Amino acid sequence: MAPGQGTDILLDLKAEGDALDALVAELTPEQWGIRTTAEGWTIANQVEHLAASDDLATLAGRDPEAFRAAEAGVVAMLQTAMDAVGPQVPGETPADLLARWRAGRAGVLEALGGHPPGTRLPWLGSSLSPGAIATGRLMELWAHGGDVADALGVRREPTARLRHVAWLGVKTRDHAFRIYGLPVPEGEFRVELTGPDGDLWTFGPPGAAQTVTGPGLDFALLAVRRVHRDDTALKATGPDADRWLDIAQTFVGHPGPGRAPGARGA
Repeated sequence: MAPGQGTDILLDLKAEGDALDALVAELTPEQWGIRTTAEGWTIANQVEHLAASDDLATLAGRDPEAFRAAEAGVVAMLQTAMDAVGPQVPGETPADLLARWRAGRAGVLEALGGHPPGTRLPWLGSSLSPGAIATGRLMELWAHGGDVADALGVRREPTARLRHVAWLGVKTRDHAFRIYGLPVPEGEFRVELTGPDGDLWTFGPPGAAQTVTGPGLDFALLAVRRVHRDDTALKATGPDADRWLDIAQTFVGHPGPGRAPGARGA
């Protein structure tokens, strides 16, 4: 089944959450305060951000009308979570935060599952399929999980779940050009990536004039802005495809400065 569709994405979303959970489950309270590569963010901040975003996805899946009615406040709440320097619940301990995040992850799986084909749910000024929202949650788990792994000095083994991140990176191509105020390229690119298990992931029409090729891990890291393109083995053919590798991003909001050369994420 294609990335971003069906029950497979929910199974992979659970697995990605479990992988990050395994990194943080046994941390001491002091370790939750370790600084990560995101400026000003500790490991606790990373998990808090994921918990807040999970709450939004759960609301969208369970009560779309309530999400729409509260959308302006929802966006403000998300920005508050991104700007936070500590847990949002006064007096919350790391153990409390971990329990809240775990409950939120379970809520997302329940809220996004069981919708009939063709369902569209509200999401930050747009509407997406439940599978696409789940893919966004997996992308964030993997990206912020990498920040946590870097902070702990842990090397993560890449998995085939990265195909979902690569799919999202391709789907958000036009969004990336618009964020930078650049004209959106006409026509699709052909993207051919090699997954961690050697499988070939292909997106876009064969024979497209502009192409991107290389390792799937490199493209996923680039799309979540955890690596500079100079530190990847990605290759672009065509001026627009080449420009895309400088600006690609899967997430909504300001792109930030990105990683400097030589500062590759986990």
